[in-house]
Amino acid sequence: MAITRRNLLKASVCGGTLLACGSSAQAARRVEMAPGALGMLYDSTLCIGCQVCMVGCKKANNMKPDPADNNPSWDNPRDLSSRTLTVIKKFEEGSGRRPNQEKDGFAYIKQNCMHCADPSCVSACPVSALTKDNKTGIVSYNKKACIGCRYCQISCPYNIPKFQWDNPLPQIVKCQLCSHLIAKGGIAACCAACPTGASLFGPVELLQQEAKKRLLYTPGEVYEFPLHDISTGKTVSHQSAQYIDHIYGEKELGGSQVMMLSAVDFQKLGMTKLPDESYASITENIQHTLYKGMLLPIALLGGLVYFVKKNAENHHNDE
Repeated sequence: MAITRRNLLKASVCGGTLLACGSSAQAARRVEMAPGALGMLYDSTLCIGCQVCMVGCKKANNMKPDPADNNPSWDNPRDLSSRTLTVIKKFEEGSGRRPNQEKDGFAYIKQNCMHCADPSCVSACPVSALTKDNKTGIVSYNKKACIGCRYCQISCPYNIPKFQWDNPLPQIVKCQLCSHLIAKGGIAACCAACPTGASLFGPVELLQQEAKKRLLYTPGEVYEFPLHDISTGKTVSHQSAQYIDHIYGEKELGGSQVMMLSAVDFQKLGMTKLPDESYASITENIQHTLYKGMLLPIALLGGLVYFVKKNAENHHNDE
């Protein structure tokens, strides 16, 4: 059967109907943060770029050195990798002399797993090697279940999971918020090591309250900032900066358990501008809608049978 205008219009109507079904289902799905979710608040304005958090992370997770420029004697990672779970990066513009300023200034940003409320990596993993804890909300990896497909790498909008290319028995590597330390009553090693309170550990609910409070601070005034763990009450004094009026991670992709504050635009710090709705909710709802009751496979099979039959009839009539 030839491709005609009529057939094209039929296909367009069918495709539009399927997409509409997916779109209507998409709006219905919403994943809420676990009530006992644990996380981290990173305040770029308090970070001094000392990288002590990176050292603490390496020690706590028994990570091998990640040398820059293939120099095995110097551990100096420039990005996340199979040997680096968290990294500090620097933004610099012009003379780079003014802290927490965009013009002729500089600022730091810390990158590690965001522990999303609705993580794309968990949704994409076909064997549940990546899971989200029902109580803490921490996204963890199970090497025994992993088949090495690396779908998690492709699906993560933050480009977090890394693959051990140099290992004969490779695994996926990502920050797990030091869940092994939390199980023993500890906190994430990067937060425990931070000398300024730039990386702060605690319940997500309390961290959100702290972040919103800081946005109301008067720039230049001195305030007490929680240190290491927000639940302990230990503080350190700092002069408040002029924050960007946005808590990165609070709403992005449905929210995450790692949130950030900054005085410099987040996109300039390398953090991508993302929608409020999670990618996992969009893809899963479309798939579940189309495949519910095997609707899509049956429709496709029926269409294929129809066109084959028509072609056979046309060929027979031509003879």
